[in-house]
Amino acid sequence: MRIPTSPFGAGGDVTVLNPATAEPVAVVPLADLAETDAAIERAHRAFPAWRAVAPADRARLLRNFAAVVDSHLEELAWLEVANAGHTIGNARWEAGNVRDVLTYYSASPERHFGRQIPVAGGLDVTFHEPLGVVGVIVPWNFPMPIAGWGFAPALAAGNTVVLKPAELTPLTAMRLGELALEAGLPEGVFTVIPGKGSIVGERFVTHPHVRKVCFTGSTSVGKGIMRGCADQVKRVTLELGGKSANIVFADADLEKAAASAPGGAFDNAGQDCCARSRILVEHTVYERFLELLQPAVEGFRVADPSQPDAEMGPLISARQRDSVAAYLDGADVAMTGQTVTRSGFWLAPRVVLPRGVEDPVWRHELFGPVVAVLPFTDEADAIAKANDTEYGLSGSIFTRDVGRALRVARGVESGNLSVNSHSSVRYWTPFGGFKQSGLGRELGPDAPNSFSEVKNVFISTDS
Repeated sequence: MRIPTSPFGAGGDVTVLNPATAEPVAVVPLADLAETDAAIERAHRAFPAWRAVAPADRARLLRNFAAVVDSHLEELAWLEVANAGHTIGNARWEAGNVRDVLTYYSASPERHFGRQIPVAGGLDVTFHEPLGVVGVIVPWNFPMPIAGWGFAPALAAGNTVVLKPAELTPLTAMRLGELALEAGLPEGVFTVIPGKGSIVGERFVTHPHVRKVCFTGSTSVGKGIMRGCADQVKRVTLELGGKSANIVFADADLEKAAASAPGGAFDNAGQDCCARSRILVEHTVYERFLELLQPAVEGFRVADPSQPDAEMGPLISARQRDSVAAYLDGADVAMTGQTVTRSGFWLAPRVVLPRGVEDPVWRHELFGPVVAVLPFTDEADAIAKANDTEYGLSGSIFTRDVGRALRVARGVESGNLSVNSHSSVRYWTPFGGFKQSGLGRELGPDAPNSFSEVKNVFISTDS
């Protein structure tokens, strides 16, 4: 397995561990403040030439980038298995998602249309102008795809990008930075800067050359970034926490709903802001649903993430494992899934029956393989309980009644909902949250607009 290198190092280094074994994978040099400033300055200097690249040529370079990623899919996937503990099946999908997102946005430069607006006495047209340098801050739970969701549309819109990966999972982002150069992107157009959030991430917020910050992570950190960006009226996109509800009505296909629930809650060991970590079940089928859920939970395969049939691997770190486990002390655990008894940061999936809607397991985002189940009485109660949270990112609705599905979907305060499935993210549709789950939208056909300013130009035809 090839370990990417870093041109930085004045900020010390970090030892990257394999979460499945707790063994070292690599030592990564980190950037200090001066190195971060220098990288931002290089991106700033590269911006005028990059924005001037003809749309067709910028599109070709992004297609080249996608092709180079495609030729390294297995390498990237196995690097993510070692670095983040993702199952090999998930990691292959994630590497493919980077390729697909680059391919999708490679069509944008030639289709990033302005408008001609009817006016009297002349011609009025609009242009989409790139912002400049965009700072992308990537979390540790999905290091590859979330990086691509930021840098691909930003580059397509004509911006240069500086990207900070999480300290725990920097390797795939660093490798993507190398592959961008291999694909022909000019120096300074896409730079990956490993470093501490308090140094590199904070500098993205305070440096005047960085004109937008994209952050995915905790709500508390996101609020701080938003406050900091306000000083310069700096553009910001935030994708933050979630405590999503999976609503199961009595008329649903209960077998399907129960069988799919573990995947919706425990994928990536529950370290997913879209995890359906709250299950609401209509009271008349509550006991039957729990009966059907038990074999699904106990059969959910927790194994070495390199195994092709693994459905869940370890948590990212001992700290994260211990944080999640602390919520289980004194909880009413109804079901326990499989685990791995060896070194590494393993935790068995759990189903908890909370004592009420104020139970911490029901209210807090645990970010681990724990799901809480509560009954509801009717449609209005289901919507009220689903909305009784500061978050509003994702969710699912299981019912055979199309009218009910639409009513509940309109009633639930969430940015992304699925009916009779747990799908949350497609790169060709918008993604983002309500309330404290975030600000703005990523992905979809309009994403390049969020990396642009609209310029209006009036041309008088009066002599």
